[in-house]
Amino acid sequence: MFLGIDIGTSGVKAALLDEYGAVVAQASAPLCVLRPHPLWSEQAPDDWWVATDVSVQALPVELRRHVRAIGLAGQMHGAILLGANDRPLRPAILWNDGRSFNQCGDIEANEPGSRAITGNLMMPGFTAPKLAWVSQNEPEIFAQVKTVLLPKDYVRLSMSGDKASDLSDAAGTLWLDVGRRDWSDAMLAATHLTRAQMPALFEGNQVTGVLRAEIARQWGMEPVPVAAGAGDNAAGAVGVGVVNEGDALLSLGTSGVIFVATGQFRPNPARAVHVFCHCLPEMWHQMSVHLSAASCLDWAARQVGMDVPGLLRCAESAEADTVEELFLPYLSGERTPHNDPHVRGAWLRLDNETSPARLARAVLEGVAFAHADGLDALREAGTQVEELAVIGGGSQSLFWGRIFAAALNVRLAYLEGGDVGPALGAARLARMALTGESADQVCTRPPVRHIMEPDPRQVEILAPKREAFRRAYAAIKSL
Repeated sequence: MFLGIDIGTSGVKAALLDEYGAVVAQASAPLCVLRPHPLWSEQAPDDWWVATDVSVQALPVELRRHVRAIGLAGQMHGAILLGANDRPLRPAILWNDGRSFNQCGDIEANEPGSRAITGNLMMPGFTAPKLAWVSQNEPEIFAQVKTVLLPKDYVRLSMSGDKASDLSDAAGTLWLDVGRRDWSDAMLAATHLTRAQMPALFEGNQVTGVLRAEIARQWGMEPVPVAAGAGDNAAGAVGVGVVNEGDALLSLGTSGVIFVATGQFRPNPARAVHVFCHCLPEMWHQMSVHLSAASCLDWAARQVGMDVPGLLRCAESAEADTVEELFLPYLSGERTPHNDPHVRGAWLRLDNETSPARLARAVLEGVAFAHADGLDALREAGTQVEELAVIGGGSQSLFWGRIFAAALNVRLAYLEGGDVGPALGAARLARMALTGESADQVCTRPPVRHIMEPDPRQVEILAPKREAFRRAYAAIKSL
């Protein structure tokens, strides 16, 4: 039995895989996000550990006894600042926090080779500018920083006492030389940090330590090995077999991602495409990243007084060719292709005939249009995508999938277990770390439960709306 733990933004999920690779149990515990000021997004690191403990202990005790290794996945880019006693000095600054926009320019000025080293445009969502913000705005805290960790790696510290990270997650800090797969002294110096403050680096399928004896007793298992694991998107990719050149997925969680595995380091920072290490040796990946995806459904459902299933049913009652409304899903700003933390969402083209059903459908279409913009940016980087495996909570709605297939004009493959997400990949990495098996042996593609081809009529209907959506960003940007 192999245990995968995913430290998400809205909750922690734990999943158990048996010796045959099947998910036999899963459990979760919720988390909340703190937004004390505009653009801020924070969480208390100790809440992750509490939620991890709750989710693991919710798994059947008779199965937990047979766990042989543990893998970790987690939300990327979070900044956890530890002092000399390895305790957090302040709340963690999350991936969707936009306060450090000005510091991005400062870092690139301090290190003109930034984009060549990291392969990425400096953005406020990444970890490095968050530390620059702390340095300038909370100098008394910055002076006490002994270690900087990422979310899943703070949980690792609680589990095993090790300060370690994997390369896929570390690449999202923008302190990594992504092509060389090592910390960059130049990028660290640009934010007045050193290697001594960074965790040790491992490939995702390597062991970083073992479970503390007291935690093992608490969870009813042996002090088993803990694998390095992965950032959430790379772990999700491993979970559905996206491990070879050209394999691609669409992840619809709180945020949205189009992820393409590559055998080479192929950056395109000018279009805000992310290029990170994969969690497997000698592999990289490209991503278009959208800060709001399924979170838009939660938000819209609240506005019209429904739950999300009700919102989806309501949207389905509106015919595509009757919906003129547009929704811009920039509730937390946007990354690909705009790199704009300040832009905000909007419903446009409302009239006297606007109804909750039309508003709901516009939300689903708007999120899909944003991902279509991201796919265009990936294609500009030389990436060809003919099919996307769909994972994440949003994969449960085939109706939304029909809209996505038409907006992106690509085939979607819905896989068994796709809703398990990064926890599945984390468990697979744990298995590889323990057994030494290869990715081709362990990271097989799950069975396909549904193929969604683009409907030509829907493609035709959505095309002019997508063009209007593209123009709308420029129209509202100055507002």
